[in-house]
Amino acid sequence: MSATNAPKTALRWTGRGIAGIIIVGFVLFFITPIVWLLLAPTKNARQLLLDNPFSFGGFDQLAANWESLTSFQNGLIWVWLGNAAFYSLVALVITLVISIPAGYALALTEFKGRSTLLAITLIVMLIPNTALVLPVFLELSAVKLVGTPLSVILPFSFFPFGVYLTYIYFSTTVSRDLLNAARIDGAGEFRVFAQVAMPLATPVIALVGFFSFVQNWNNYFLPYVMVPGRRAPIQVGIAELLSNVPQFNPTNASSTTIDLPTLALATLFAVAPVLLIFLFSQRFLVSGMTAGGTKE
Repeated sequence: MSATNAPKTALRWTGRGIAGIIIVGFVLFFITPIVWLLLAPTKNARQLLLDNPFSFGGFDQLAANWESLTSFQNGLIWVWLGNAAFYSLVALVITLVISIPAGYALALTEFKGRSTLLAITLIVMLIPNTALVLPVFLELSAVKLVGTPLSVILPFSFFPFGVYLTYIYFSTTVSRDLLNAARIDGAGEFRVFAQVAMPLATPVIALVGFFSFVQNWNNYFLPYVMVPGRRAPIQVGIAELLSNVPQFNPTNASSTTIDLPTLALATLFAVAPVLLIFLFSQRFLVSGMTAGGTKE
């Protein structure tokens, strides 16, 4: 190695070392809370506070925390999970029925007001969901739907981001010549959409469905306002459990208290469905995210 190249090589390895340290730091920053959360339900409240944060408590304590969680208000955790699944899945179906045809129409058909409708979709997509809770609440209150499942399902079904994803996919992936060939063969617009465009749209359908379900499942503020009590989903239920943890709510006078390990177990309940769906559908998600990268 020449004397001239030695400083460059040293500088290159120094840069790589700094980059490696930064990456490891970020990995530890994000992984540490997850490891702690996985281990917390295996301990009791005393062990959680005094023992090594990353030590394993025991399966007997895990069973005790499970019993404490599932017996809370006669198994209310299962009601919350069922509510979350019902709201998210029904809204998901409505979202797909609306978003896929809407994105197709914006991308591959010509009609008056098309550009304006696309611009409105983009603007609405940028509005935070929390900003819409109050007007949506007043609107649903006027038609007396507050407190019913529809007060959550209908707003969940409003997913302009799904329309935009579908628009981008059809604009960049599906050939207009292919659709025109089907029309020349005598196929109507509905048949062209159902038999030509839809079979090609499997990746984007999976992508829109995943994003819609995750957003619906994790939504807290809207269900908190619309459906309190036993009709609430799991995210609102965790907040109720939190209010029964003495460390977070010292003024709580309830006869039922929840320990921190039990709350950690409830949190795992809340994230498990999304994690499982991601693990089993990641092949479709990756193809959906990359399908619009090039135009055939």
